[in-house]
Amino acid sequence: MRASRSGARPDLPAGANDTVADTPRTPEDVKRLVAEHDIRFVRMWFTDILGQLKSFSVNSTELDDAFEGGMGFDGSSITGFNAVEESDMIAVPDASTFAVLPWTPKEEGVARMFCDVHTPERTPYEGDPRYILRRAIKRMQEMGFDSFNVGPELEYFLFKDSREPEPLDEGGYFDLTALDAGSDVRRDTALALEAMGMKVEYSHHEGGPSQHEIDIRYADALKMADDCMTYRLTVKEIAMQHGWHATFMPKPLTGENGSGMHTHLSLFRDGRNAFYDENDRFFLSDIGKAFIAGQLRHAREMSAVFAQWVNSYKRLAPGYEAPVYVAWSRRNRSALVRVPLYHPGKEQATRMELRCPDPACNPYLVFALLLHAGLDGIERGYELPEPMERNLYHLSPDDRRRLGIEQLPETLGEAVELAAESELVLRALGEHTLDRFVEIKREEWEDYRVQVTRWELDRYLPVL
Repeated sequence: MRASRSGARPDLPAGANDTVADTPRTPEDVKRLVAEHDIRFVRMWFTDILGQLKSFSVNSTELDDAFEGGMGFDGSSITGFNAVEESDMIAVPDASTFAVLPWTPKEEGVARMFCDVHTPERTPYEGDPRYILRRAIKRMQEMGFDSFNVGPELEYFLFKDSREPEPLDEGGYFDLTALDAGSDVRRDTALALEAMGMKVEYSHHEGGPSQHEIDIRYADALKMADDCMTYRLTVKEIAMQHGWHATFMPKPLTGENGSGMHTHLSLFRDGRNAFYDENDRFFLSDIGKAFIAGQLRHAREMSAVFAQWVNSYKRLAPGYEAPVYVAWSRRNRSALVRVPLYHPGKEQATRMELRCPDPACNPYLVFALLLHAGLDGIERGYELPEPMERNLYHLSPDDRRRLGIEQLPETLGEAVELAAESELVLRALGEHTLDRFVEIKREEWEDYRVQVTRWELDRYLPVL
C-alpha cells in the first residue's frame, strides 16, 4: 500500500466525533464555537447553477455584520446567475451549517457556513440552487409531509494526478488487499467527514480500478445537499494531502464502470415512513408507489439534471452496471429504480433507490427535481407498473418495446431538449434557472459535438 507522498495526515480537531452533538443553531452558537476553536476566517459557501462550489472568506470579527445583513458579492461572475446589470447579490449565512474545516491549521483556523443567496431587496434569489430545494420542500410540507430523507452513495476515482486517468491500483469491489492503494486515504477522509458533522456508515473499494465509495448516513434533503458539496471537497482535499487527485467525473476510464450516485429516497409524515404498508405484497403504501411512479414517468426529462455533463452519458450505457432502462424492481439492479427488500422491524427503512444520478450533479437541483416528480405522482395518482425482475440488459429491443420499457437519453443533447420542454422541470427549477441551464448545456453539447476526437482520427484518417 503506497504511503502519502507528503507523509502528512489530516490535522483533525480533538473530539472530532463529538462534532455532531455540538451542532450550532444560532449566530450566538457560531460565535461561541469560533472562540472555542480559535477560528480566524469563516468561508461563505454557495453553489452556482451547475453545482460548483463558490466561496469567499470573512474575518471572524465580521460575523455580526454577516448575520445581520449578509455579505454582498458580484453575482454576474457566477455561472447561471444574473447578468452584470443585475449582478448585486447578498450571501446570508445559515448558522446551522457552521463547521470547522479539519484540514486547516488548529491555530487561527478556518470554518465554513453555507449561505442562502438573496437579492438587494432581501428576497430569495430565484436562481439560488439552495432556494430551489427549499421551495420543493415547502411544497412537500404543504402536502402534509414532515421530511424528505435522502441517502446518496457517491463514488469517485483516485488518480496519480489531474492530467491523465492513471489508477493507483487494480483492486475490485470490496477488495482488502495490497492492491487497494486508497485505504489510508479513505480512512482519513472518513475521519474528516465525521469531524464536519457527517456520520460515515461504510467505506470500501468500488468495482473499478482505484474507484472508491464512502457512504454517509441519510439526512433531510437540504442538509444532505449541503453534505454532498462538503463531501466532494473533503474527498479532494484529503486526496491532495496524500499526493493524489480525486475526481467525481462520471466516466474517466474507457471499458470500466463509471461513478454513480445511487440515491435512496423516502417521505415521512407524523414521524412515520409514508412509504410503508404492512398489508401490501411489496410492503409499499399507495403514497410510496405513486412517488416511485413519478420518478419513472419523468425520468427521461429529468436526465439532463441528474446526469448533466457530456461525459455522464458515457457512463449511462448498457453493460457497465449503470441503469438506462426505465423500470423498477426489488432485486434486479439493472432497473432504474430498486426497492430494497423489507426486513421485519425495519419499517422506517422502507425506501426507493434511484440508480441513475451521477456524483458530478448539482445535488440541490437533483433533490428538488426528484421531490417534485414524486409529489406529482402522489397528487395525480400515478400507477406503478409491475416490477421487472429480469435482467433488462438481456432483453432485445423488441422485447423492451413490447413491455413498454423506455430508455434514458443517450446523449446530453437529447436530454437537454427533453428538459427544455418539460413542465415538471420548469416547475421545479423555475423559468429563470431552466432558461440559463438549457442555454449553458446547449453550448456544452454543441462545443463537444463539433470536436474531432482521437478516436475519429485513428479510425478514419488512414482509410478515408
